[in-house]
Formats: sequence, C-alpha cells, structure tokens
Amino acid sequence: MKLKGKELINYLNQYIIKNTLLETLQIRFVKAEDDTLTAKMPVNATVHQPLGLLHGGASAALAESVGSTASHIFVDAETYEVRGIELSINHLRSKTEGVIYAVAIPIHIGRTTHLWEIKITDEQNRLIALAKLTNIVLKK
Repeated sequence: MKLKGKELINYLNQYIIKNTLLETLQIRFVKAEDDTLTAKMPVNATVHQPLGLLHGGASAALAESVGSTASHIFVDAETYEVRGIELSINHLRSKTEGVIYAVAIPIHIGRTTHLWEIKITDEQNRLIALAKLTNIVLKK
C-alpha cells in the first residue's frame, strides 16, 4: 500500500473498518509509523465479560485486527490477501473502563508469512495483554 501516515490512517478508518467487527467494537486506527501500526478500542460494557472486566476475546479481536491490517499494508493488495493463521495472547492486567491501545510490531515479514508482536496497553502505557499473530500471505 502506497499511503503513509495520516493519509493511511484516514483510509483505514473510512474504508477498512466499515461493516466489520472493527466497527462493532469501535476500533479505530490512530498511528502508522515506519513498520508499526497502532489502533485503539474503548473499554466499556459492550466489551465486558460478566464480571465487568474487559473480555479476553475483545482483546484478542483487537490484536488480530491490528496485526492483520498491518500485514495488509505490507503486501500488494491487488495481487495478495492476508489471513491470520495463529493467534496467542496472554492477558496480564484487567481493565474495566477507558481506552486500550494495540501496537503491532513486526518480528518477521517474509514472502508468505508475517509474524507480529502486538502489545496492548492502557492510557498509562501499562501492559494489559501481549499477543503474537502469524499471518499467511496468499495469492488471490
């Protein structure tokens, strides 16, 4: 993808999230720098588990969303598509309200696989969860 910075963020938020789980969870992309991508998601009752805490599945959805979108940025989208094939996530701190941020950091960007580390933090930059996502790059 040729777009960079704010132009890329605007494109992702206007076209990529529409009518998807990202829109349902109110995930928004906020920063694209060098080889990282950052998204945010509000923490409120819509993403709580029954005890009133951030649901681990919502954190996992955020991690996979930002990591898969980051891979999408690295490939020629007219020729290739990206699919997540493995996600592992460790939940380290609970959260009841506010905002969380997910930063996708590349570990390996190969021809057919991408491996991402996704750090999910709160407003004070405390680590909430740590994920690893493997994506496969397929020819359309």
